[in-house]
Parts: sequence; C-alpha cells; structure tokens
Amino acid sequence: MENESLRQPATTAITQCMNLQPSESCLIVTDDKRTAIAEALYTVAGEISDDVSVIRYPPGEQHGTEPPEPVAAAMAHADVVLAPTTKSLSHTNARSNATSSGARAATLPGITDGVFLMGLDADYERIADECENVLDQVADADEVRVTSPQGTDITLEIGDREWLPDTGIVHEPGDFSNLPAGEVFVSPVSADGTIVVDGTIRPHGKLEDGQTVTFTVEDGFVTNVDDEPISNELEVAAEEVGNDAYNLAELGIGTNVAVTELIGSVLLDEKAGGTVHLAVGDDHGIGGDVVAPIHMDGILTEPTVYADGVEVTLPTK
Repeated sequence: MENESLRQPATTAITQCMNLQPSESCLIVTDDKRTAIAEALYTVAGEISDDVSVIRYPPGEQHGTEPPEPVAAAMAHADVVLAPTTKSLSHTNARSNATSSGARAATLPGITDGVFLMGLDADYERIADECENVLDQVADADEVRVTSPQGTDITLEIGDREWLPDTGIVHEPGDFSNLPAGEVFVSPVSADGTIVVDGTIRPHGKLEDGQTVTFTVEDGFVTNVDDEPISNELEVAAEEVGNDAYNLAELGIGTNVAVTELIGSVLLDEKAGGTVHLAVGDDHGIGGDVVAPIHMDGILTEPTVYADGVEVTLPTK
C-alpha cells in the first residue's frame, strides 16, 4: 500500500496517541513484513522531531520472542517507541525494560495495512472515556464471572491483581498500549469454568457461524481444549515451560466502539466494544508472574460480565 494512504492513521498514532514532541526521540521498531506502516510512522514523526529512527530485523519465530539485543537496547534509550511487527513485542522483557526506563511505547503486533487504517480511524479520547467507565465498575471486584449464550461460564478470582486500561493515549513516561487500542484487562490469580470462543482466535482467525472452541479451566489452568490445532500450539509451548503454557492469563473487555465488526485480526477484534477476550499462556507483562512463549487470545462476541455479582454495563457501538 502506498505510504500516503497510511498517512492519516500514522498521524493519529504519532500525534493523538503518542503525543510526540519536537524535543523527543522516536524509535520505530519493525520487521521485513511491516515496512510500509513503519515508513508511514517514520514520515509523520520526522515532521515533528529531528531525532527519529527506524530499526528493522527479521520477524520473530513466535509472539513474545525477544528482539535482538541491539533492538532492545535502542528501545530502552528512546522517549517514544512504536513497534509495528509481525510477532508481538507486548509481553517481552525488551518492551518492559523500555517502559521501565521511561519510554512511552505502543506495540502493533500482527498489524496489517487494513487493520492500521481501520483501527486508527477512531476517537481515542472517547475510547479512553469508555475504558474509565468499565474500570469504575470492575476495579474493586474480588470475583468476576463471564457467561455467554454459546456456553461460557467462568469465574475468575482477581486477588490483588490490578486492572489496567489500554486507552491508546500514551502521553506519560512509562505508559504502554497496543495500537489499535481499546480494552480494560487483568491477569487473574485463578479461574474455574468453561470458555466458549465464538469470535476470533489464532490460528483460525474469525470463526465461522456456529463454529466454537471450548476451553475447560480448573484452578487457573486450561485442562482441555476441543480444537486440535490450538491444542497442538499449547503442547509445543508446554514442551518449553511445562504447565505454565496452560495458564489462564488474561480477562479483557473491549472498549473500542469504532470497531463495529470482527475481521479475523486478534489485535483489532479483541478491542471491539462490548466483547470479552480471555487469554492463555504468558502474563508477566500484564501484572501476572508466568513467563511463557505463548499468549493466545480468544474472543467472545456476546458476553455478560458480573463484578461481585453485579452486571457490568459494557460499551456499545
């Protein structure tokens, strides 16, 4: 896609989301498959600051793979970091170290030109307001229950874990967000029940009408999956880290009301207003303590959420 076609979403990312200033350094981290988006971001950032760089490396093997050390070092020394990459850097030590060092960072894992155009065509101030509304309802809950007409019925113990907003507004040192953004999420300490995914999940993408993937969760770990490709991916991760690969890692509530339909991209679809996603695997970058080479999100399109027994009002399109 022509760089000019990506200018508007790049402008939204650089100005509204990241609030890049002329005195700040900006680093664009990318790989060989995401150069058009990286170039669009570089162009817009270069019109604001003279200290803008692009660093490119071959795509990682899987989501959560650490980037090469020179990339990680560069991230830790920038004021603003944007990472349009094929495989996610969200849950890496490189990203965590960069934000701990004061960088404002946004990762764009698995981003495509189409998702960039659609997901950044949004009012992120409104999305921030939707996040605040959801956060007000769930922040103090000890227990959250999620149900759905497809058969989901899972209860999650929150413990002392903190709910985090992913607003897309990344203006303060140490702030971090996905782009496209729009969710409120937590890493629970435990969970029990059944998850029936009917929206989007890797490696399938958007599920067909009537197609579902069912997870059984006991004491915070997935004990059964009724889908062979997904089960195989989890087994591969378990060969490296054991049972931690099956950790119930995340509960997220989508708040991006500009996303009106699922398109098969987890990055975008998990942000759709009024949806819920639950993830398995790594959670060390979102308030948990499990390090795993997998973070697999599954999206529910018709959830009902209860915080300590009180139904949560979810964002509507």
